Amino acid sequence: MSAQPVASIRRKRRMRIAAAFVVLVGLACYLAVQYITGGPGAPQCTVRADGDEKAYELSPEQAANAATISAVASSRGLPERAVTIALATAMQESGLRNIEFGDRDSVGLFQQRPSQDWGSIKQIMDPVYASGEFYRHLAEVPGYSRLPLTVAAQKVQRSGYPQAYAKHEARAALLTGALTGRDGAALTCNESRPADSRPGGAAKVRAQLVREFGPEVLPRTGGTAGRGASGERQLTVPVRQSGPSAAADVPRRGWELATWAVAHSGELHIEQISYAGRTWSAADSGQGWQRRTEGPAAAGRDAVVIVAQ
Repeated sequence: MSAQPVASIRRKRRMRIAAAFVVLVGLACYLAVQYITGGPGAPQCTVRADGDEKAYELSPEQAANAATISAVASSRGLPERAVTIALATAMQESGLRNIEFGDRDSVGLFQQRPSQDWGSIKQIMDPVYASGEFYRHLAEVPGYSRLPLTVAAQKVQRSGYPQAYAKHEARAALLTGALTGRDGAALTCNESRPADSRPGGAAKVRAQLVREFGPEVLPRTGGTAGRGASGERQLTVPVRQSGPSAAADVPRRGWELATWAVAHSGELHIEQISYAGRTWSAADSGQGWQRRTEGPAAAGRDAVVIVAQ
C-alpha cells in the first residue's frame, strides 16, 4: 500500500474521531441544560411584573427553592434586598438546584462547605437550614443592604469568581418582587409533580408553611382546616400584619403566602389557591391566576385559602 492512501485513511479516521468528540460534547451540553432547567418541557414556572413584557422562566424545583429562600428571610424579618442577594447567589452557585456535589466538598443551594463550618452535609442539603445560614452570615456584614450585590454576596461566600453574581441581579430582583408579595399574582406554575412526592392534604401544607415562615404564620389553632368526605384538604391561612403600616402590608403579605403556595404546588399536591378575588388551579394552571366572583376567592384579602390533595 502506498504512503498516500495510508495518509488518507489516517486523515479520515481523525476526522471521524473529531466528529464523534463534537457529538459527545453536544450531548453533554444538552444533558447539562436539561439537568439545570428540570428536564424536557421545562421551565414550567413564569414570573412577570405587572405591565412588564419581560418574563423570567424557571422549573418547579427552582421556583420551590426560591420560595423557600424568600420565606426564610420573611421569618427573620429581613428586607427585600436580603432576598435578592440570596437569590442571585443561589442562581450562580447552584442554578437554584439543591445539588449534592460541587467544588471540593461544596453542596446545596449555596454550595456551602462542611469543612468551612457551614454545618453537616445533611444540614446543608436542607434548603431551610442552608438559607438560614446564608442570612445569618449576611446579617453580620455591616450595611449589606447598601452594598453592591457582588460585594455583599462575596463577603458571605468568599467565591473565586465574585463578579459572577452580578449577572443574576435583574432576574433575582424580579423574582423577589413576586415572592415577597410586592408584585401580586406575578408568579404562576404549570402543574408538575416530582415522581417521589406523595399527597399529604392540608396537614402537609401546614407543616411546610410553618417550617419555612415560622410558627407565627398561623394562629395557635394551626389555621382553619375544612373537613368532609374527602378528609382534611383545605387550609385557610389568615393574613395578618402588625405595626403602623399594617393595613397597607396585608395585601402584600397575602400575595407572599399565595405565591409561596404556587411555587410549592407540585411537591405539596396543591390543587387550588385563592386570594383577593383570584384563583390559581392545578387543573387549569396554564391560565395562571384567574379572577373569581364567587366561592372562597371572593372572600377578600383577610385569608389565603389552599386546597391540597
